[in-house]
Amino acid sequence: MKKILDLLSEEMGKAFEVCGYDAALGRVSISNRPDLCEYQCNGAMAGAKQYHKAPIMIANEVAEALKESKVFKEVTAVAPGFLNLKLSEEYLLNVLSEMAAAPKFGLELPAQPRKIMIDYGGANVAKPLHVGHLRSAVIGESIKRICRYAGNEVIGDAHLGDWGLQMGLVIMGLQEKYPDLVYFDDSYEGEYPTEAPFTISELEEIYPAASAKSKADPEFKAKAMEATFKLQNGERGYYAIWKHILNVSVEDLKKNYGSLNVEFDLWKGESDVQYLIPEMVEYMKEGGYAHISEGALVVDVKEETDTKEMPPCMILKSDGASLYNTTDLATIMERMRVYHPDEIIYVTDKRQDLYFQQVFRCARKTGLVEPETKLRWIGFGTMNGSDGKPFKTREGGVMRLENLIRETKDEMYRKIREGREMPEEEARRTADQVAMSALIYGDLSNQASKDYVFDLERFTSFEGDTGPYILYTIVRIKSILAKYKEQGGTLEGLKLQTATSDAEKQLMMQLVQFNAMMQNAAEEVAPHKVCAYIYDLANSFNHFYHETRILGEENAEKKAGLIALLILTRDILETCIDVLAFSAPEKM
Repeated sequence: MKKILDLLSEEMGKAFEVCGYDAALGRVSISNRPDLCEYQCNGAMAGAKQYHKAPIMIANEVAEALKESKVFKEVTAVAPGFLNLKLSEEYLLNVLSEMAAAPKFGLELPAQPRKIMIDYGGANVAKPLHVGHLRSAVIGESIKRICRYAGNEVIGDAHLGDWGLQMGLVIMGLQEKYPDLVYFDDSYEGEYPTEAPFTISELEEIYPAASAKSKADPEFKAKAMEATFKLQNGERGYYAIWKHILNVSVEDLKKNYGSLNVEFDLWKGESDVQYLIPEMVEYMKEGGYAHISEGALVVDVKEETDTKEMPPCMILKSDGASLYNTTDLATIMERMRVYHPDEIIYVTDKRQDLYFQQVFRCARKTGLVEPETKLRWIGFGTMNGSDGKPFKTREGGVMRLENLIRETKDEMYRKIREGREMPEEEARRTADQVAMSALIYGDLSNQASKDYVFDLERFTSFEGDTGPYILYTIVRIKSILAKYKEQGGTLEGLKLQTATSDAEKQLMMQLVQFNAMMQNAAEEVAPHKVCAYIYDLANSFNHFYHETRILGEENAEKKAGLIALLILTRDILETCIDVLAFSAPEKM
């Protein structure tokens, strides 16, 4: 079904047309002065010059033409030519009833769904996730869910860092710790064990130790580089132990991402496209796209309109080694061949701006993507501590993501236990669920490109613009619905009714904005717009709740209408938090 502003603009456009003016002047917007009106139209101002008439004259004519409108209860012309609008409660009821009965609340789905691939996560194997991985995970996951809800086919890819020198470092670290493993015996010809000879905890100790040693010991670094070379050239033992490293790491990553409700459709890594790199390099050479510069193979991506320096995109280093650019371009090549996406979205730290400009330009210039395929990069800001600097542990180190999640859960558990009687197991389960809302909403309510301060006390508060406040609102609705059922009421087949108070009407007017918001959030890949909407909706509901007798309403029909409104509010709120990747408990 059409969005509310489009419906109102159609009605207003007809009135302009009846008065002899262009219907396009009837564009309606939400009022920026809610104390005066609910909606407004500034078309008379825009039409004054076109029709050589004072705007107030045009506005008065249009207001007169709308006197019998069933859409607007009040249309007032205000100098110098604004049209202030108030909606008819009956019309609002009709729109909301149609929404309530329609799939996805009447959201218009695309006639031709787009295939979108989202590259987010970006974790490195053999290394634990840290707080810097939070933003990529939750922003990417919510974009995936929002675009999918809007009717598109969406594929999320973890795009793991599982190739390169870090793998050689881990292999050498393992060889030093376990020199007798068969993987390091050149004469071994048997089958390698199916079980990994190490745990994720050991891996997470080995990598930083090996990395530190390589910086202090040139000989060790040379061995790690040699191990990397052997792995990338198919050394049997190294390849087998690398597969163990990959499997153990991915199992742990799935657990950690799962605690954030983040689910990838693909667990591809840099290693998956190594087979394509020789073909891609040859293609770039033969096509005249790439040339040698100071020994390296590069593609010039500078454009005449550039006002800043734009370095060439390096494809191979002077020693023939590939880079991140090489892998990302080969990944684009594979994605186009296998999936044929209409759009590829990347979610990374905003400091990678120049890098993605180079990669995207190179992909376009070399024809790795179709001209109509959209490449979009979303650069996110930093999660900072109270000092305004990137978030650290109390000791000054980078905090592991699982520790941040645990601290948030513990704080939420403490708050839930205060003044509430709840069994231990239920309290823990509820605290975990609410903690996720605190972390995810605390991040997503900020525009992705902006830095923000992580404030555990504020994020876990049940008041203000927070995840727990949103969940508290949903649980409040669930509690009322449960009591209604205890009184003998049913939640099936209830019909919405005409608003009889300002608070009820305001709640209904928030609900009818859902479609426009969700469509806009999908088009602009902007999860913060969903957050802003549910915060406003929660505020409208809570105002309505305090102003309205619901369970105490004596008129049974009126009470049933109020319950129907609560059900719709609950359903829309839960739909919104689901696309943000968190959920509400039954009790808090």
